[in-house]
Amino acid sequence: MAGSTTKTVFEIFQTMDYGPSSSSFSTAQSWLEQQGASLGIFQDGKFSHPADRQTRSLTDSTGRAVCSLMCAVDEDVSSCVSSAASSFKAWSQLSCHQRATPLLKLASAVQRHSQCVTELCEASQAPCSPAALVRLAQFYASWAQLRDTHMQDWVPRGVVAVVASDDCSLYSLWLKVLPALAMGNTVVLVPGTPTAPPALLLAQLFGEAGLPAGVLNVITGSDASLGAKVAQNSNMAYVTFTGTRQDGEALCRQTAGWGVPVSVSFPLDSVCPYLIFESADIDSAVDGVMEAVFKKRKECQWVLYVQESVLESVVARLKLRLAGMKSIALQSEAHRALVDTAVQEATAQGATIIQPCPPPPSGALYPPTLLCGVAPSCPAVVSPAPGPVLPLLTFRGPGEAVTLGNHSPHGQAASIWTEDLTLALETVKSLCVGCVWVNSHSVSDPSLSLSGRKTSGNCTDGGREGLYQFLRPSHSPALPRCSPSTLDYAGFGAAASKASVPEGFDPSSIPRFYSHFVAGKACKADSGCSKAVLSPEGAVLALCPDGGRKDVRNAMEAAIKSQTGWMKKSPSARAQSLYTLAGLVAGKKQPLAAAIHTQTGASLDEANQEVDLGISRLYEWAARCDKDVCGVPLLPQSGSALSISEPVGVIGVVLPDSKPLLPLLSLLAAAVATGNAVVMVPSEKYPLPALELIQVLQSSDIPGGVVSIITGGRDQLTHAIANHSVIQAVWYWGSKEGCQFLQHACSSPLRRLWLHCEADEQKASEGKFWTLPNPSLVEEMWRQAVAWKSVWIPTA
Repeated sequence: MAGSTTKTVFEIFQTMDYGPSSSSFSTAQSWLEQQGASLGIFQDGKFSHPADRQTRSLTDSTGRAVCSLMCAVDEDVSSCVSSAASSFKAWSQLSCHQRATPLLKLASAVQRHSQCVTELCEASQAPCSPAALVRLAQFYASWAQLRDTHMQDWVPRGVVAVVASDDCSLYSLWLKVLPALAMGNTVVLVPGTPTAPPALLLAQLFGEAGLPAGVLNVITGSDASLGAKVAQNSNMAYVTFTGTRQDGEALCRQTAGWGVPVSVSFPLDSVCPYLIFESADIDSAVDGVMEAVFKKRKECQWVLYVQESVLESVVARLKLRLAGMKSIALQSEAHRALVDTAVQEATAQGATIIQPCPPPPSGALYPPTLLCGVAPSCPAVVSPAPGPVLPLLTFRGPGEAVTLGNHSPHGQAASIWTEDLTLALETVKSLCVGCVWVNSHSVSDPSLSLSGRKTSGNCTDGGREGLYQFLRPSHSPALPRCSPSTLDYAGFGAAASKASVPEGFDPSSIPRFYSHFVAGKACKADSGCSKAVLSPEGAVLALCPDGGRKDVRNAMEAAIKSQTGWMKKSPSARAQSLYTLAGLVAGKKQPLAAAIHTQTGASLDEANQEVDLGISRLYEWAARCDKDVCGVPLLPQSGSALSISEPVGVIGVVLPDSKPLLPLLSLLAAAVATGNAVVMVPSEKYPLPALELIQVLQSSDIPGGVVSIITGGRDQLTHAIANHSVIQAVWYWGSKEGCQFLQHACSSPLRRLWLHCEADEQKASEGKFWTLPNPSLVEEMWRQAVAWKSVWIPTA
């Protein structure tokens, strides 16, 4: 019998019977009884149980009722957000030390109540180590203390909504809540159902630790749109989401046009490669596979890649380890159906199945399963089922391993196993993921940042870099809050662009015909159409191409071909190219200033100042090329770690009308200095200075395709950029409708967005935005141009 004291350890290992559970629920039960076994929302520092609210029952893995959760309604959402908004001013104006104190006290409170936290997490099927929460609180208490010293000219955003899906872990949730509070924001937390009880407990402990009432509010409910209701409130300044891709994409679409920035991370749906090279310690690598893959709750989905020369050895060890295992509990019978379907599809495509026992005929149980011989295109590889199923593929050499590792559209993390340090570091550099574990897996610490790459997220969590999502430069205007417009997303930008060539106009009287700049060459628009470049008085100054979807496609193809090589150039080589470009722009100062003066009506002095500022920005970014690119954080455990900044990839830039040349040079320099390629859309109203710059770019040594310039209708080109598969980020200055379109269109597939609404009343402030000698302006551009990769290298 399981748990019998007469059995020896050897006998237990032979039968793999479960021993007696050492866990208790008494401490958590006592806390729940204090709340009447019914948990309400947490508002103004205390629990609130409004009358006539529906409730939702939460059960543990045995089906036993743990507690009931209140389902918030619109009135509760409004009151919680209002509470956070009214508390923001007082909380944000506290000294750094005053904000750090409650976070430090929270760490002590979690230590004192660790048993209750553990029991509540286990009962809610949302396991989380109290020690990890203590580490989080201590880490962000330190950053709360240092914010004004290390982040001058940055201010908190305001009221922040932290939204999670049901499958999200408590650690991932608190990794967003604590830095938001540490930076001076107030928070409205919308946890998933399993994490709601421990989140409410931590909110209560936070209040007892001295957090002012209203600074942290927690809303629970069963409505999947609850997070969107919170985000749409007019007092909300920023929304961040963690959880499943389906819920995150829905939230992005539901909040499009409301004027609130939204960032998302999808750790749960990410597919991560597990690479075993022939130079690996095979026994340790297989041990890591068993720990990472075949457990009840995984942080991500894994795909195993093994070098062909050690395939038999790895499979033999896996068979031996699997032989004594039992079926593993899934979260629901719906997950069991998904696992059954995935295994059947893989079998139909020729995969070999290795299992320790047959699957039970029914129920939410499934045996650990190894799928050998699957193809890279198999659904079990592209989107593995949520269960103990591991697809196994082979590779011949390191190059093929990297290609397979980057095959997935996800870019959350990877684990590589090799004793060859050179091979490890080269593979680390080549994988397009946010975190790489060398000879380890699933290690985490808040000191290291994690940027989801590709479709795994568009924000950075953890480390110093993760703090900036909860701050904005003091000079940068926020998006205006508003209601969404009625948009035809499919037809956005289809209307005919303005300023086309006037009917009956004699083209022979035009002094200049301009071209696009694509792949390092001047070229005509694919459509053959042109637009008139007008003076402030309405006179036709020149003709420029009227670009469209095919022109964007050509520019993107050139960008993706050139970006990889440009990224691999040394920082000093990129700096030299920018210095050369700055010198060429200086040599063309007079024609560029004349173009600004002629088209915008600005004085020659103002035009010359704009060119000088643009040259200065080029020099500044050239100087920054080899600065601030990585760090080596100090870890509270053995081993080493690196935090590396990498280029985002191909960036689409839609430029403002407020300054026709300075933003172009500033953003071009920021993107190119960090290793990106850019497709730039100049001001539709004032394209002449950008077109004059093409001649300068042709003379520079920046490789063709790294920079492309396409003129035409802003909305039409924005639509083409947003819907191209190559683009990784969009920087946009334009209309409210354009911002709304991008928030909707760039939710699936996911893009990084940097949006600015250039409404008429904001154009004056936008002009000042570009001319301010503020270091946070350059800092913000740099942070928009890079993503972060964490590398873990254990020792001992």
